[in-house]
Amino acid sequence: MIRSSVETGDGAFTDKVVEVFGDLATDKRRLPASRLQSHGLPAFVGEWVLDSLVPGMGPISPSEAERALSWTTRNVPQPGDAQAIRFRLQQGETVRLLTPVQVEVILRRNRQDRVAKLALIGIEDAYISPHLVEQYPDLLQQGMWGICEVVNSEEGPALVSFKPMQSTVDLALYKQARANFTLEEWRHLMISSMGYAPEAYTEPQQILLLARLLPLVEKSMHILELAPKGTGKSYVYENISPRVRVVSGGNVSPAVLFVNNATGQWGILARFKVVVLDEVQRAKFEKAEEVIGALKGFLANGLLTRGGLNEAPSDCGLVMLANIELDEQHRPLVEPLVANLPPFLRETAFLDRLRGLIPGWELPKLGSSCFAHGVGLKSDFFGDVLLSLRDDLMPDQLCERRIRLAGEGGIRNERAIRSIASGYVKLLFPDGRFSAEEFVRFCVKPAVKLRQLIWDQLYALDAEFRKYDRELRYELTS
Repeated sequence: MIRSSVETGDGAFTDKVVEVFGDLATDKRRLPASRLQSHGLPAFVGEWVLDSLVPGMGPISPSEAERALSWTTRNVPQPGDAQAIRFRLQQGETVRLLTPVQVEVILRRNRQDRVAKLALIGIEDAYISPHLVEQYPDLLQQGMWGICEVVNSEEGPALVSFKPMQSTVDLALYKQARANFTLEEWRHLMISSMGYAPEAYTEPQQILLLARLLPLVEKSMHILELAPKGTGKSYVYENISPRVRVVSGGNVSPAVLFVNNATGQWGILARFKVVVLDEVQRAKFEKAEEVIGALKGFLANGLLTRGGLNEAPSDCGLVMLANIELDEQHRPLVEPLVANLPPFLRETAFLDRLRGLIPGWELPKLGSSCFAHGVGLKSDFFGDVLLSLRDDLMPDQLCERRIRLAGEGGIRNERAIRSIASGYVKLLFPDGRFSAEEFVRFCVKPAVKLRQLIWDQLYALDAEFRKYDRELRYELTS
C-alpha cells in the first residue's frame, strides 16, 4: 500500500506551517509527552495549558512537562478533590480553577436567578454576575472551559471572575492560508490536527478519517460509523471542541436528548453542534419508542420536539458509533452491516435519514505509530474554524447546482451526496479553488461511497427500496 511522501515531522513542512499559521500551530508530540491527559484533559484544553505555560515547538523537555503537570495538579480539580476545595472555600479562600462552567437560568414565580454549575467540584448553584453571562453567551449553551475564581459568600458559592480559553478565528485568513499548501500537504495538516499521524494511513484511509470531521463543517450531518474496537472512533470527537458532546454508554433519555418537559431545559441536541452516541449497540435508551420517533422527526426537518409541548430548530449533527466484528480478511462478519444494532435503530425510516455510513473497518487499529508526531493546528483553533465553516454557503450551493443523481434513487440520496461532498470541499478546498478532477475524486466519489453504504442497508432490509437501482449513480452539470 502506497504511503504519502509528505512527512508532518519534516523540517520544511513544519517551517511552512509555522510560517503560515504562527502561534496557531503546535507540535502534536508535546501534549502526549506532558502527561496532562492523565488528568482527564481533552486535547483542546491540554494544548492551551502548554501554550500558556511552556510555549514552543519541538519535543517538550522534562522540566517543561513537570511545570505544566504541577500547574495542572494545582488548578484542575480531580473527582476526589471536591471536598478539599469546598473546605478551602469554607475557610475563606479564593479558589482558582481551570474547569468547565455552564450556566442555567431559573425562571419561577418566586425565584428568578441564574446559577453557574461547576461539575468537576460538584457545585450546581454558584452565583454568577449577569455581566459575565452577557460577555460569554456560550456559558448558556454547551458551557465553556476557562479559569475561574470561586469564593464562598453569605449567599453561598459565587463565581467572581471567569477567563475562557479562546482562540481567534479569522475565516478569511484561514481560507487564504490554503493557497500555501499542496492538496497532499493540506490533507496531512488536517489529519495531524485531528491527532492522527498521516503517514500511518494511505490516501483512501485519509479521506475516510476526514469523514469524521464532516459533522463539524456541515450542518445537520447525521452519520453512522461501524468499526472494530481500537480504531479510534471517538478519539477526535473527545478532543476537538467543547461544542462537541460525546455520550458513552449509560442511559439515553428523551429529556437528555431533546427537552425536559418538566423544567423546560433543552437537551444536548439543542445545546451542542455535534452530539456523538458512542457504542450505540450497548446503549440503553429510556422510552425507546419515544426517542426513535423524535429522532426521526429531528433528522428529517431539524426540529426538536417532545410530545408537542416544546419545539425548537437545531442544526446539530448526530454521530452514532458502533463496534463491528470482522472475519480473517478484515471484512464485516454480519450482513446487513447494521444487524447488531438495537432493533429501533435498524428501522429503514430511521436509517434513510442518515447521510452516510463510514466504513471504519477499512482503517487500521490505533497503535503508537497512528498518533500525530509532527506539526498541526491547535485543537481549540482547529475545532472553532471547522465549526465556522458551517456558515460558508458557497460549497453547499456549488454541490446543489452541480451534482445530480442519475436514475431513480430518491431525493434523500441526492441531498445526502450533495451534503457530504460539500463537507469535503470545506475540509480540503476551503478557498474554493479546485479542479474538476479534484472535485470528483476527493469530494463527489467519497460522498457517493458513504451514502451507498446506507443505501445498501435499506436495500437489504426493505423490499420497498428494491424497486430502485441498487447502485447510486451521479452526473455533474456545468
